Amino acid sequence: MKPMRPGRWIIGGTVLVAVLGAGGYVYWNGDQKPPITYKTAKIERGTVTQVVTATGTINPVITVQVGSQVSGIIQALFADFNSVVKAGQVVAQIDPVPFRTRVTEMDANLQNAQGNLARARADLALQKLNFDRASALFEQRLNALQEVDNARTAYETSQATIQIAEAQVKQARAQMETAKVNLAYTIIRSPVNGIVISRNVDVGQTVAASFQTPVLFTVAKDLTKMQVDTNVSESDIGGITDGKPATFVVDAYPDHIFTGTILQVRNAPITVQNVVTYNVVIGVDNTDLRLRPGMTANASIMVARRDDVLKVPNQALRFKPTLARTEEKTGGRTGDEGRPHPKVWLRDPQGTPVPVEVTTGITDGAVSELVEGAVKEGDDVIIGVEMPKGPYGGSLPPGFGSSPTQRPSTGTSRGR
Repeated sequence: MKPMRPGRWIIGGTVLVAVLGAGGYVYWNGDQKPPITYKTAKIERGTVTQVVTATGTINPVITVQVGSQVSGIIQALFADFNSVVKAGQVVAQIDPVPFRTRVTEMDANLQNAQGNLARARADLALQKLNFDRASALFEQRLNALQEVDNARTAYETSQATIQIAEAQVKQARAQMETAKVNLAYTIIRSPVNGIVISRNVDVGQTVAASFQTPVLFTVAKDLTKMQVDTNVSESDIGGITDGKPATFVVDAYPDHIFTGTILQVRNAPITVQNVVTYNVVIGVDNTDLRLRPGMTANASIMVARRDDVLKVPNQALRFKPTLARTEEKTGGRTGDEGRPHPKVWLRDPQGTPVPVEVTTGITDGAVSELVEGAVKEGDDVIIGVEMPKGPYGGSLPPGFGSSPTQRPSTGTSRGR
């Protein structure tokens, strides 16, 4: 037998390596299906609350603006930011000198009017005597009728003059009273008990009350009772009524949750860029004075609450295998309105996902109330799938898996 030449050994080895490589590729990348890991969560019993979130501003329940009825120069201030004031307490003084001068002027006008009235009364008495004398002489045929007529005219004219003088006295008295009132207005008093939360003037500043009352101070009547004014969109306002509980947080105390109650749902719509919202007022106790006017509050208003109900994770409601498998299992069934029923997926004894139609109620965004369905407490529902690490690089088979935002919330089990 002739020995085999080295070139044939090389060719044969190359062919063998190629055959083995092709076989390995077919073995590892052929029709073999990779094992699937299902992420599951349990059906639990507990409480589900549905809330509406809104952003609002913390304000005092009653806020009073203290203004000035007269124009003038601020002569003195007797209150500042955070000053506690009582009703009737003097908080500012406007320079009273021009107003005192005006009172003196109006007093002089009144005295002048009263003097004119006294002179008119004296003249009336004289004209009455002349008229009576002329009438008596005429009866004795000692004077002419014209003299009687002239005396009567003078007497009646004096009566009219009296009326004019009396009106001038009233007018002058009214002007003097107005001047006195304006003088009193130079002393600014707090109308309520409270605390000053803003001061808008300084000593020496001129305030003008020509067109509208200038605001000197803003006084909060009671900072121990505050309210949160929030705007809720029209799509969420339906479940919000007076008396429902609410919670909120503020940036100043991020770790503390404040509680309150809905005081009022106002009917006046607020439209901004075609978005309709309604003002919802939340009352809150502020005995510790931690909340300050103007703080921004992130509120959560409880719309509905269900206690001791079955809860299904929303991830389970969103999970869907391939479309073909879904149609095969459900037969294309839909609800009464032509929409697919909500489904959760359980595993049969072979580990295959099986859909179960359910009816859900309220949701808190993470879990939903389970109203009806062939599931019970403790059942494992599928919330997603993932491939094990290996030659497939952790990739998922087509049509499987959850969205990038879904994450396992409980333990996992491997299908067979």
